Amino acid sequence: TINEFVPNAAVQDRNITPQSPNSESRYGLDPELLPSAVKVIAEDRAEWEGKVFVSEPFSRLPPLATTSCIIEDRGNASPFSIRSASYCVPCEGQTALLSCLPLGALVTPLAKQTAEEKPLPVCKEPECVMGCGWCGASMCPAMGWQDCGQRFYCPFCGKLSEVPWQHYQPTKGVEGVRVDKDKRPELSMGSYEILSSQKGEPAALLLAIDVSASALRGGHLEFATQQIITLLTSLSREDGDAMSDVRVGLMTYDSRIHLYDLNPALSRPHMLVITETEDLQLPVREGLLVSLKNSIECIDSVLQLIPQFSPECDDSSGVPMELPVKAGLAVLQALSCPGKLLIFHTAPLIEMGHAKSSSGFFGSNKPKSIFQPSELAVSLAKECVSQGCGVHLFVLSQQDVGGAWPGHIPYLTGGALYTYNHLQGELDRERFSTDLKRIVETDTGYKAELRIFVSKDLRVSGCYGLFIPGPSPGQVPMATLDWFTTLAVELAHTRALDETRGVAIQAVLSYSTQTGDRRTRVHTLTLRCSHHLQDTFRQYQAQTLLTFYCKKIYCAALERPLQELREELQTEATEALASYRKHCCSASVSAGQLVLPQYLRALPVYINSLRKSEVLLPGLRSSVHQRLQQRCQVLSMDACSTSTHFYPLLLPLPLSVDSSNSPNSEEALRCCAASLEPTGLYLVHAPLTLLLWVGTQVPVCTLVKLFNTSCFSSLPSGETKLPVLENPLSVSVRSLINTLNSQTPCARKV
Repeated sequence: TINEFVPNAAVQDRNITPQSPNSESRYGLDPELLPSAVKVIAEDRAEWEGKVFVSEPFSRLPPLATTSCIIEDRGNASPFSIRSASYCVPCEGQTALLSCLPLGALVTPLAKQTAEEKPLPVCKEPECVMGCGWCGASMCPAMGWQDCGQRFYCPFCGKLSEVPWQHYQPTKGVEGVRVDKDKRPELSMGSYEILSSQKGEPAALLLAIDVSASALRGGHLEFATQQIITLLTSLSREDGDAMSDVRVGLMTYDSRIHLYDLNPALSRPHMLVITETEDLQLPVREGLLVSLKNSIECIDSVLQLIPQFSPECDDSSGVPMELPVKAGLAVLQALSCPGKLLIFHTAPLIEMGHAKSSSGFFGSNKPKSIFQPSELAVSLAKECVSQGCGVHLFVLSQQDVGGAWPGHIPYLTGGALYTYNHLQGELDRERFSTDLKRIVETDTGYKAELRIFVSKDLRVSGCYGLFIPGPSPGQVPMATLDWFTTLAVELAHTRALDETRGVAIQAVLSYSTQTGDRRTRVHTLTLRCSHHLQDTFRQYQAQTLLTFYCKKIYCAALERPLQELREELQTEATEALASYRKHCCSASVSAGQLVLPQYLRALPVYINSLRKSEVLLPGLRSSVHQRLQQRCQVLSMDACSTSTHFYPLLLPLPLSVDSSNSPNSEEALRCCAASLEPTGLYLVHAPLTLLLWVGTQVPVCTLVKLFNTSCFSSLPSGETKLPVLENPLSVSVRSLINTLNSQTPCARKV
């Protein structure tokens, strides 16, 4: 039977909670009696934390995305690579519409394996059994073998394909399993990789540094260049590492482009100045990208000189951010290689073509959203995608309110935007160093294409995430992506499904590695089907739905009014719960009572958090730039980070530490004001924010141990850094903060 959460009903049922006589909410509900997201997470962790989940075809609902467990692949991809919205798909489209919940999956193509899990098996392309010749799907355990192994049935197009004689093996048993199944990952594993025999150009690292008058006056270029030198020097010394011999290029810019010929055969590096920036023509190609290991001295000498440059032109009107992107792209195109373009920008930002006018937002009568990128930004991003160029923009000075937001191109190419306040404070400098190191060292896929295949009776109706849409929803080109990049795929019925065959979903990512290897990563998920609506509701998880809705709604924000999206979100969630109550509820309940399936207990809380997010419902203190940034950051998150973003972990910290009460990231409280005691210390953990909350009545001895002060009023409000003190409380709290920071893709302010 399905477990249900029904507040205010009879006490006899353990899943039915009585109503409190002293309701604290203006809606007549006691918040303590409403479903708790923290309790759902804790129950799942108690069941699965540190244990093995066997992922096999038609397997049961996996652990939540927030639970750390070991995944054993026995023919179904890990839920951390591809996670279905429901693990039981309704057979008929009418039943799916009746549920009012979406069908789809979350795909994280380059998801990392944990240390306890087996590494992803790799097979060489000539030795791998070929996939379907009709639709292009890759070989997987979902294929059905016929005629003693001479042909196989493809569930994605419903056609039969011949097996080449080189790869033929007979089948055995009633189920027709190939005799070599256990020896071939493409026949037995839900996830595997194919190494292509063709090799492309290795990826490059291109650094573009703003040397305009405002950059040289700012005084922060010396620190930035020193950090770059330190990082490159450490990389060049790591023998055997893919980054130790990466090709590096340098350029500087103001209103012109300065390229550097770093050929080690030259007596000293040569500067090449390009004044015609409209139609960029490279004077030379040799020496623009050089081996880091062989040319570290040349690179070092140029970087040392950059802070000593003299300003040669006035930048009061601003420098277009598109200028270094066009130049970097031209270098990569000339040398036919993908790469990362790191731009260190200081001058006021303007849109190219609008140097003497305001932003093009109000330039036409066509209705626009504040989230829409300009046509020039999209055009340039498309060029970056086709070349495999990921743009990372470091804005080293705080920009004025208003003006062009420079983040569209970075985020559409798999990069990101990082902002600092002239790198003046110690905290700003630490964040810069951490961000720079992570960007350069993160394993990245270049020039990628993701293709989604689904059972022949389904179709891909939409794909949502941070990318430029491809020719079809099931085909997504990307400049770069990393282990964190997640997309949502929406499915729809074309005809009724066969309950005996189930449903297969396959995500195939073709990409290049840092060293130029061309690889194809395949993830296949096989799900059950059912004619019963109750089975479908039972196999949904609130965190997955939250992530799916977030990506879909945030993508729709480009074209539709925000109020309309908020109302649509509320209506969909309400209708889904009403449908469950009407068609599936087994308990006898009265009108007005909340009835929820077991794994959707936290859905109302999550949906309300999404509705009230700053992107959809801006607060008084949120700027347009902050909302644009947050939308892009959240769009690329996986299910674990998304759920923690919308419902942060509230972690109580001990006032003193001994062996029995050290801080624990697993012991979260309900994220509400009632959980905060004036005598307590709390850490609020979300992917983009880390808040340390100190109660007014915290003992003086605790303040001394943690902050080295005895006065509450002298504590700094705002961004801070805990002093390094040698006592158990300080050590344990700083250790917890470092652990939480290591789980996020960017450095956070505390």
